[in-house]
Amino acid sequence: MNAPAEDFWADVPFGPGVRRVACDANGLAALDKPEGTLSHPNGPRDEARSLVRASYDPERECFEWPGPGGSARRLWLVNRLDSATSGLILASADEALAREVRAQFKRRGVRKVYQAIVFGKPIQSSETWRDKLDVRRQSGRIRTAAGGGNLPAESRMTLVQSGSGGARISMIRLEPRTGRSHQLRVQCAKRGLPIVGDRTYGDFAANREFARRGGPRRMFLHSLGIGFEYKLGGREYAFSATAPLPAEFGCIG
Repeated sequence: MNAPAEDFWADVPFGPGVRRVACDANGLAALDKPEGTLSHPNGPRDEARSLVRASYDPERECFEWPGPGGSARRLWLVNRLDSATSGLILASADEALAREVRAQFKRRGVRKVYQAIVFGKPIQSSETWRDKLDVRRQSGRIRTAAGGGNLPAESRMTLVQSGSGGARISMIRLEPRTGRSHQLRVQCAKRGLPIVGDRTYGDFAANREFARRGGPRRMFLHSLGIGFEYKLGGREYAFSATAPLPAEFGCIG
């Protein structure tokens, strides 16, 4: 298929700070989402702080807005990030392509890399984390617990940098091999390495002290890189993208 015209991308009403960092000839795009931006609106009131400021169809998983001449334009959401997580999120200008890439996620065919700043320092410089998670919806929100569940979760952790100063913090690289809700946040917390700024699974006292010392107010989890292969129209394609670390991650010193 032919890539959508550049005016299509220029017409997408992206939310504040959302950037397109990669796009292929089939219309698959990698977007860099700021911290605090929703992957999609849960209702009209959320559109102003969403990835795309437009109405969202949860059944078709697509955004829709009026194009030139009153025609409807659509962009399909491929995956999601927690609003507090920044970095790469995928979208497609073609519905069939979106379905194929979503299937790659389900088949665990997508290589994902995250970077996080955590309180503490890993005992090992590199290790594989394996857990059984319990994922539930409570009062309309997803909550995940390590232990007592039956959902296998696996991630590779590598120490990148140890910080100095009053708050002992470290930067780690996380490569999830499964895609459970809140997986990385819960796996970090279970090992005494809560992500800085995590208001759900984090160390609340340490978060307050970090803020008191002038640390940026955000959750320090960033989707840094992604790569995979997919098939479309009988042909194979490779896709990869990176989203640079936000400036706030420089606080590790």
